[in-house]
Amino acid sequence: MTEITRVALQPLAKGSISKVWLGVLALGLAGAGLAAAGTPPLVKVETLEAGTGASPTTEDVVLINYQGVLPDGKVFDQQDHAVMPLQGVVPGFAKALQQMQKGGKYHVIIPAKLGYGDRAVGPIPANTDLVFNITLIDFRSRAEIEQQQRMMQQMQAQMQQEAATASTPEQEEQHSPQAAVKKAKKQ
Repeated sequence: MTEITRVALQPLAKGSISKVWLGVLALGLAGAGLAAAGTPPLVKVETLEAGTGASPTTEDVVLINYQGVLPDGKVFDQQDHAVMPLQGVVPGFAKALQQMQKGGKYHVIIPAKLGYGDRAVGPIPANTDLVFNITLIDFRSRAEIEQQQRMMQQMQAQMQQEAATASTPEQEEQHSPQAAVKKAKKQ
C-alpha cells in the first residue's frame, strides 16, 4: 500500500492576502489600460432628431446639410444640399453617416485619427478632432446615381438631335402655301 506524504501548510504572514489581491487588481488595471490603448478611436454620433428607414452604406452617395466646427467653436466648413459619395470622405465622416437615417439630425465628434490625423488641411490644424452637425436629407446607391446620369445624358442628346432637325420659323415660312403664292407672283 502507498502512503501519501502529508506536508503541513505554513501559516500566511499577516497582510499577505491583501498584497495578493492588490497584485491581482494591479494586473487587471494594467490589462485594461493596454486594451484601451489598443482600441481604435470611435466616432461619437448623438441623435438630435431621429430619422427613419435604412442607413447609407459605403457604396452610397448622400445628400446632406452640414456644418463643420473646430473644438474652439470656429466653423471651418458649411454647406446645404451637399452631394457626397461615402467613399470620398474621411473615414470618420463615412462611419458617422453609416449610423444615420433619412431625415435625421445628428451631432458628430470625429477623433483626429479618423479625420485628417497629423496633417493640417486648410483651416484645420493637425491632430484636431472634428465636430459636425449633420442632417441626412437622402441617399442613393452609386448604381442608381449612375443610371440617372445616363438617362439624363440620353435625354439631352435626344433633345439636341430634335432641335437640330427641327426647322426654323424662316424655313417653315419658305415652305408654306403663302410662300409658294409669293414665289409664283414674282415669276
